[in-house]
Amino acid sequence: MLNEGKTIVALATAPGTSAIAIVRMSGNKAISIADRVFRSLHGKNLANQKSHTIHLGHVMQNDSTLDEVLLSLFKRPNSYTGEDVVEISCHGSIYIQQQLIQLLQKEGARMAEPGEFTLRAFMNGKMDLTQAEAVADLIASEGETAHRVAIQQLRGGISNQLEKLRQQLIDFASLVELELDFSEEDVDFADRNALDKLLQEAQDTIKSLVDSFNVGNAMKQGVPVAIAGKPNAGKSSLLNALSQDEKAIVSEIAGTTRDSIEDTVMIDGIQFRFIDTAGLRETNDTIEALGVERAKIKISHAQVLLYVVDPKTMTTEEIITEVEALQHQSPLVLLNKADLNDTSQLNNQSTRLGDMDSIVISAKTSAGLDKLKKRLVQLVNHTNYDTIVSNSRHHNELQQTLTAILTVREGLLSGLSGDLLAVDLQTALHHLGMLTGSISSDELLGNIFANFCIGK
Repeated sequence: MLNEGKTIVALATAPGTSAIAIVRMSGNKAISIADRVFRSLHGKNLANQKSHTIHLGHVMQNDSTLDEVLLSLFKRPNSYTGEDVVEISCHGSIYIQQQLIQLLQKEGARMAEPGEFTLRAFMNGKMDLTQAEAVADLIASEGETAHRVAIQQLRGGISNQLEKLRQQLIDFASLVELELDFSEEDVDFADRNALDKLLQEAQDTIKSLVDSFNVGNAMKQGVPVAIAGKPNAGKSSLLNALSQDEKAIVSEIAGTTRDSIEDTVMIDGIQFRFIDTAGLRETNDTIEALGVERAKIKISHAQVLLYVVDPKTMTTEEIITEVEALQHQSPLVLLNKADLNDTSQLNNQSTRLGDMDSIVISAKTSAGLDKLKKRLVQLVNHTNYDTIVSNSRHHNELQQTLTAILTVREGLLSGLSGDLLAVDLQTALHHLGMLTGSISSDELLGNIFANFCIGK
């Protein structure tokens, strides 16, 4: 994928008309190409200028001015890619953008492939693979929590935890391999007890990262929240009130919602994915029954369950029985229709639910929704994880690493020979290397960077 000999160019800002646009070049000829089209207001030669400087001038095309621009100069290795980088800030006319890129191509640059700037940063040792992937996550982040996770990864959140561990495993693997070279001498170079202690630490660290994936993935994709309950409890009205849109059809006819309806809502920087499910009841209607089964699947996959109740139709005991039957880890009972019921009675019913988390609301008037939103943030905004994994590839490699480490520990306990231990250690190291990019392939890199935006 990477053609090191070529200087690449691309639009670094969003396509379309704007006040300002930035065209970026990276490569050995970036400065010389820029020098041929840029005329400094003060007659400066770019090759003679210091890195991290900005210059005012004009881009010339066929001896005429294309645009007045600011040119930012970053000399290798102190740039994003580790190569010479030039960024030209021009006016955001689509015509100017296109003409400028075509002019730079004519002078010897080629169009960058998706993610090629970041790929070059990885290849030149400016970041590891987890950090490179975090760049794409940072660009795609739509909420504060997703942004925070991406920034953490970009700063080496996973890498910092695993690098020391990987080096220690390499050292032990080397000692085990050394034993094999001197097998006829019956000499032990690797301390088995020390290796088991290290493997225990590795197991705990990696398991914590694996377990954090559910939290991280929810932050990245949106926290899934299932809205469930009996027909006509007010589930669809609640979705509409939360989204402030008529997403779901509201009707007094039971069984109106027969399939899941979703909408995303941003609350305190966290993206929630609310899923309005079919009313839970026994039915002979084939389509409605299918909707009920799908609702139960959605509930089981949701991080939070909002169980909406019409207090007039269910006793406290019935509510407890129904919620417990769903076997969800984070249920929140919503005693709805506060506008049609005595508030004190609803509060008493909430108290009678005991340890079961509950809030009195009115989906119709939005009463209690602010309290509900605060409670949702509390339910998902706490985590005991120092580092959070949000990338499915990272999660898979960590799982593979964990499996290999567990195999090594089992081998140690059973007195497995050094050659077999070495194989399992190398497997663990392989997956750790695949995670950070110490071990990579063109196919892997192609898959990772294919979905990047062109200018990044």
